[in-house]
Amino acid sequence: MLVTLIPLFDENMAVSAYSLFTQKKNYFLNPSLLGTGMHDGAAHVDGLELIQSMGIETLSEEAEVFVPIGNISVFSDMDEQCDAPHERLVLLMDNSIPPEEMYVRRLRELKNMGYRLAMRKLEVAKFEEYREILLLMDYMFLDHKKIDISKARVYFSKRYPNIKLCAGNIDSAEIFEKLKEEGGYQFYEGKFFRVPINKGQHDVSALKVNYIQLLNMVNSPDFELTEAADVIGRDTALVISLLKMVNRMTVNSQITSIRHAAAMLGEKELRKWLTTAVAGELYTDKPNEITRLSLLRAKFAENLAPAFSLAIQSSELFLMGLFSVLDVILDVPMEEALKIVQVSKNIRDALIEKKGPFALVQEFISRYENADWQEVSRLMIVHNLSMDQIYDAYKGCLKWYRDMIYEQ
Repeated sequence: MLVTLIPLFDENMAVSAYSLFTQKKNYFLNPSLLGTGMHDGAAHVDGLELIQSMGIETLSEEAEVFVPIGNISVFSDMDEQCDAPHERLVLLMDNSIPPEEMYVRRLRELKNMGYRLAMRKLEVAKFEEYREILLLMDYMFLDHKKIDISKARVYFSKRYPNIKLCAGNIDSAEIFEKLKEEGGYQFYEGKFFRVPINKGQHDVSALKVNYIQLLNMVNSPDFELTEAADVIGRDTALVISLLKMVNRMTVNSQITSIRHAAAMLGEKELRKWLTTAVAGELYTDKPNEITRLSLLRAKFAENLAPAFSLAIQSSELFLMGLFSVLDVILDVPMEEALKIVQVSKNIRDALIEKKGPFALVQEFISRYENADWQEVSRLMIVHNLSMDQIYDAYKGCLKWYRDMIYEQ
């Protein structure tokens, strides 16, 4: 199974929920599944097993998780598949669930059980036909590229005032600002938060320059542990984070200095910790999702290295993923951003030229996180990647992120 999480933002650019997008089979590899075989296992709600194994707090702390359901899985025993609180799960459906009595009855049962309900991909012409189902909905996704979203907002505010609206498929900050100004939307979904502003030239703040210099030091072949420890000592937040890390790894460590703490961590672990810790500080003026995206991309790229026959370069791939949003962080084009940091030619070629041995991994991750399953499936076939490899790599990066965040 393939699975990815797509964030939903509020008007303050805070992540308020996640949509869980899945694909259980590679239809390029198994075209027969597009026939009757596509219903194999359809009674199972894809994605619930990830929530069950990882814990819903791992995927979204306190916020709701939108989980797609189909016209068969809607009748499944969801409690048997996942014990997450019902009120944290939003069952997300589309027009594959018809406005028939047995479906209306089942949706009413689920709502009475505490689940929330959401609808997407419903054509304007079918709004009235789906009235009985829409009356049960808590959320409605409106794709601003496919319908007149402003008129739809007015329609729902009058006909279904209890439905919270989600503006979807937003590609730019300008569209986000326009929709936010209109008001009336609970969530905003799209790629807009990953796009750099790039309005003329930007001066990088002194604080960010300091963190970038520290990253350059960490990734330099002449890295000196004691020199790094001295730089860490100038930043209280990094000192506290380092001491917490060392105390978790040792018992009765009795740390006497920053250099002592760095030495106990060791060069390899210090490099890894410092890279992620500094990245977190570097991104503090951006939406939290940018930090999360950067770290997940980094670990996902590292985990995918063996599948792409790049295991020996896994650490370099980690950096590529980490710096893949550097243009967003610094609000400058990627080419300009990478002039500030010291990265290898492989990383530079992948992020700027979209070529070289790392470019395929970067493209794959980008397609994957957007749930572009058709292209992901094609790449898996061309490069002989198994679904289990990809799922384990993604699940592994979620677990790594959970452990890192929860242990802080």
